[in-house]
Amino acid sequence: MNLVNASLTRTDPMGAAGPTMRAMEIGQHLIAAVLTLIGAIRAIGDGTPVPAAVVAGLATLAWHTAGTILPSRARSRQIVVWWLVGFALIWVASVAVSAEFVWIAFLLWLLAGHLLPVPWGLLFSGLVLAVVIVAPVLHHGTTSYANVFGPLIGGIFAFGISRGYLQLLRDAAERERLLASLTRAQREMADLQDELALVQRESGAVAERTRISRDIHDTIAQALSSIRLLAHAGANRTEDVDAARTLEQVETLAGDSLADVRRIVAALAPAELEDNALAAALRRMLDRAEDETGLRTELHVDEALPALSTEVEVALLRTAQSALANVRLHADASRVVMSLIDSGSTVRLDLIDDGAGFDVHAWEQGIEPGPEASSYGLRFMRARLRELGGGLDIESSPGEGTAISVHLPIHHITTTQASGSEPTAEETP
Repeated sequence: MNLVNASLTRTDPMGAAGPTMRAMEIGQHLIAAVLTLIGAIRAIGDGTPVPAAVVAGLATLAWHTAGTILPSRARSRQIVVWWLVGFALIWVASVAVSAEFVWIAFLLWLLAGHLLPVPWGLLFSGLVLAVVIVAPVLHHGTTSYANVFGPLIGGIFAFGISRGYLQLLRDAAERERLLASLTRAQREMADLQDELALVQRESGAVAERTRISRDIHDTIAQALSSIRLLAHAGANRTEDVDAARTLEQVETLAGDSLADVRRIVAALAPAELEDNALAAALRRMLDRAEDETGLRTELHVDEALPALSTEVEVALLRTAQSALANVRLHADASRVVMSLIDSGSTVRLDLIDDGAGFDVHAWEQGIEPGPEASSYGLRFMRARLRELGGGLDIESSPGEGTAISVHLPIHHITTTQASGSEPTAEETP
């Protein structure tokens, strides 16, 4: 047993004060050896038989030394307490041999302050003090004020020093834990900022590609289509063979060029949503998760869902990817149900799992779900949706799974499309 790493509360699980702890461990062994040696020498000088004094001293040192292996082999609170009780009984037996062994009481007070809760530590220290006061009376028939007040002051000092050092250890461990948590949070935030920047770049690229494809569709594709129709009509009306042949060539060239333009428009459409089917992209994502992790997945799509803009579809798809990644990494779930629902003026994406869940109220207060877990993905997800006028709702509790509901407005999207002002890339003739 040692003063530093055998505490019942395991105050320094992260090794925050390693050098100091090793120094205190060595110091404790020195204290035990010095106090036992003083007690044995004074006992022999007081007339105690040498074998008895030596045996008492060796028994004390042997029990104390044996205790140093307990933290690594026996972490039970009860075993540590019983070791301390056994140490006290051996000390009482040594005091019965000679009152000079009361010096070891200082070590017991230090251990009591470090190993026991305050109430039990005070009770234990009081019993040790009683033995220290009574021992001279039993051996010599008398005592003195020095034999009473000296140990009393020394015991208070030793117990207080031990409790103070224990608190310093706890503070050091807490600071180390907070520093590690802060470092981890900064690293995760940097990673998430990189991810957010990448998503923003991807979203901007998707929007630009969509704009270009629509511009090509509305200008070049429509013009080529008109040229082909005019050439075909002209070839049918003219009786000039050369003119008819030329118009046929123009019609063929315009048709080939229109096919090339359609391929360009299709290539510029977002890869994951190239068929303008968010449901199909979600289904592929769930199938991939099912193949890779064994998750049982379900997808429900509202048939009344109106056409969505590329911006909203990409936002929903990216959010679904992040939410499913959280399920795979942290939820330990066996089943996931995803739903895409028309809610009138909004579109809603729900994802429900039967995993471990977490305390949503604590998460809202900024407390992380766990030592390995991170909540920054959810926070960035919510912030990203709010930028688009939407939001993220979460329902969860430990052991009860998690339900995530994403909602984005669609009323302005459907109005624009109804007016025909923004035709999609798939509307090419």
